[in-house]
Amino acid sequence: MQLQFVGCGDAFGSGGRFNTCFHLVGRNFNVLIDCGASSIVAMHKLAIDRNDVGTIFLTHFHGDHVGGVPFFLLEANFVLNRERPLTIVGPPSLKSRFSDIMEVGFPGTRDLKLQFPLQLKELEIGKRNDFGALRVTPFHVKHDDRAGPCLGFRFEAEGKVIAYSGDTEWTDSLIDVGHEADLFICEAFTRDKPVPTHMTLSLLERHLGQIRPKRLILTHMGDDMLARRAEIPFETATDGMIVEI
Repeated sequence: MQLQFVGCGDAFGSGGRFNTCFHLVGRNFNVLIDCGASSIVAMHKLAIDRNDVGTIFLTHFHGDHVGGVPFFLLEANFVLNRERPLTIVGPPSLKSRFSDIMEVGFPGTRDLKLQFPLQLKELEIGKRNDFGALRVTPFHVKHDDRAGPCLGFRFEAEGKVIAYSGDTEWTDSLIDVGHEADLFICEAFTRDKPVPTHMTLSLLERHLGQIRPKRLILTHMGDDMLARRAEIPFETATDGMIVEI
C-alpha cells in the first residue's frame, strides 16, 4: 500500500506547495483524500492516471480541499472519456452542496450530465463504512463547520491504519483518529502561535503520548512552520513524497 502527497500545502500555497490532495493505492483500491483547487495540475505533474481513481474522500468544503473536484469531473467527462463509476464521499450535506461546488468551480455545470456513473455518499460521523477493500471511520474535528461538518478520517486496509486529521485545531477526537495508526498525517499550520481553526505543533506535541502513532507526518504547514522546518523533530510532507505503508 502506498500514499503519495499530491499536494501538502495550505490554502495559500505557502512555499509554492499544491493544495491538499493525497493519493492512496492498495491492492484493490485507488482513492484520493481531498482534491484541492490545484490538484489537477499536481496530478498531471506526477503522471497520476485520474481514470484509475475510484473514490474521492472529502474532509470538508473549503476550496483548498474540494476546489479541484469540478475540474476532475470535467476532465474525466470531456478529455479522458471516463466510463468507470466514480464515488465521491464526504460529510453530511455533500449532496445538497455538490451542485453549488460544481457551479462555483465552472458556471453552467450545476446540472451537467456525465457520461460515467457518479455516486455521492454522505458519511455518518463515528460510523465505520466499507468501500470495497477500504474501511473508513469519520470523526468530527474542530475547524469551521460552515464548511462541514469538518472531518478527520481513520482508514483501515490490508491490516494497516492510515489516519488523517483534516484541518483542525486541537480536539480530543484526534486521539481516536490517530491512535496507534501506522501512519498519522496531521496538519501543523504553526509552530507555537495559536491560530483559531488550525493546529499548533507545540499543542499537538503535548498529546502525542495519548495518540502514539507509529509514524507521524506533518502537512498543511504555513510560512511559520516552513521557515523552521529544520528544527522540527518530526517528518514533514513535501509535494510528490511517497510513503510505503
